[in-house]
Amino acid sequence: MPRQAKIPRDIIILLYALLGGAPAVAITLIILWCTGDYSAYAQWTFTILVLSSWLGFAFALRTRVTRPLQTMSNLLAALREGDFSIRAAGATSNDPLGEVLLEINSLGTLLQEHRLGALEATALLRTVMEEIDVAIFAFDANASLRLVNRAGQELLAESAQHILGRSASELGLADCLEGDDARVLPNAHFPGGTGRWGMRRTAFREGGRPHFLVVIADLSQALRAEELKAWQRLVRVLGHELNNSLAPIKSIAGSLGTVLRRKPRPDGWENDMRGGLEIIEARADNLTRFLQAYADLARLPAPKLGRCEASALIKRIVAIPQTSPIEVLGGPDFVFNCDAAQIEQLLINLLKNASEAAAETGGKVRLRWSRRDGFVVFEIEDDGPGLANPGNLFVPFFTTKPTGTGIGLVLSRQIAENHGGTLHLENRTGHTGCIATLQLPATTNA
Repeated sequence: MPRQAKIPRDIIILLYALLGGAPAVAITLIILWCTGDYSAYAQWTFTILVLSSWLGFAFALRTRVTRPLQTMSNLLAALREGDFSIRAAGATSNDPLGEVLLEINSLGTLLQEHRLGALEATALLRTVMEEIDVAIFAFDANASLRLVNRAGQELLAESAQHILGRSASELGLADCLEGDDARVLPNAHFPGGTGRWGMRRTAFREGGRPHFLVVIADLSQALRAEELKAWQRLVRVLGHELNNSLAPIKSIAGSLGTVLRRKPRPDGWENDMRGGLEIIEARADNLTRFLQAYADLARLPAPKLGRCEASALIKRIVAIPQTSPIEVLGGPDFVFNCDAAQIEQLLINLLKNASEAAAETGGKVRLRWSRRDGFVVFEIEDDGPGLANPGNLFVPFFTTKPTGTGIGLVLSRQIAENHGGTLHLENRTGHTGCIATLQLPATTNA
C-alpha cells in the first residue's frame, strides 16, 4: 500500500491560524456587506484591509513558529556534523523557546570541550605510541593491519605506507593472532631486529567489529638482567656455603699436618687425628649433600599427570613421623590431576618445615584442604616463631638452619609452578607462626 505524503507542519500551522481567524473575518464581512449602508468603495476597501490583515497575521504566526524550529534544526545538524562553534541568538531564560536554545548552546559548548579533550588525548596517545620502545600493531577482524607505531615499523623494516592494509600472514605476524594471548615467541625472526620476543594480544571493538591489539617486546635485555642477578645471587650463596665447609677442612688439615710433623708426637695424637678426620669427613658429607641438592633442583623432571585422591594423599604424608604433632583439620574428598609423587614430596617438605618451626615454641601444626573456584587448596599452619626474612624464602641455597641446604622451598615452588599452581608463605595475622598455601588447578595442563 503506497505511503501517503504527510502535510508539512508549517502548512498545518498556517491552516490552524487561518481557521482561528476565519469566524471573525466572516462575521466582519457579513456585517460590512449585508447590514451596513456603506458605499461600494468603502466596502471593498475594508474587505481588502480585513483579508490582508487576516492573511498577514496567519503567515506571520507561521513564520514565528517555524523559524525557531529551523534554527534549532540547523544547530543540531551542525552538532551532528561536528561543528560546535555555531550558537543560537536570543537564548535567554525568560521564555520556553529561549531556554531550549540556551540548552542547545550549552550542549554545543560541552561537546566542543569533549572534542578538544579527545583530540588532546589522541595526540598524547599517538605521541606515546611513537615514543614507546615496544612494537604495537592493530588488526581488524580480517587480520588486516590498521595501525602501527614507529617501533613496529622498525621491527618489520618497512614504513607505515607499505604495511598498512596488509594481512598478518604477509607481515609474518599470523602466529600472533592465534594461541595464547600472552607468551614468548621462541622462533620469531623479524627483519628489523634480533632477540627473544614476548607477545601480548588484546581484543577490542571499534565500530561494532572486533579488532586485535598486538604488542611485541624484546625480552633479551630484561632476561639478561634477571639472569645476571640470579647468577650473582647463586654465586654469592654457593661461595658462602663452600667457604663454610672448606675453611674448617683447611684449618683442621693444617693442624693435623702440624701434629704429624712433630718429633716426637705428643701424647693422644691418634685421638686428635681421628677426631680431626671425622670433622673433615662430616664437612665433606655436608658439602656433598649440598651439591647433590643443587643437582636435584636442576634435574627436576616435568610432572607426569594422573588421577590422585586427596584423602589418600593426605593419609600418606601425615603417616610420616614429624618433630611436632600434626592436627588434621580435614577437608572434602575429591580426585584431581597431578604428579602424585611430586606433590607428595612438596607437602612433606612443607610439613617438615612447619613441624621444625613449631618445635621451637612447643606448638602444633594444622593441615586442611579444600576445593574452590576450580582450584585445589592445601593450607599448612604452624605455631612457630614465624618468618624472620620473608624476602629470602625462595632464594636458592639460602637457609637459616644449621644443617639446611636452602633447596626445599625452591624445589617446592618449582613443583607447584610446573603444575600451573602457586606456593605462598606468610606470617599469620594475630598469632605467631606461618601459614603455607599451595594452590593447584583441579584439572592441570602442565
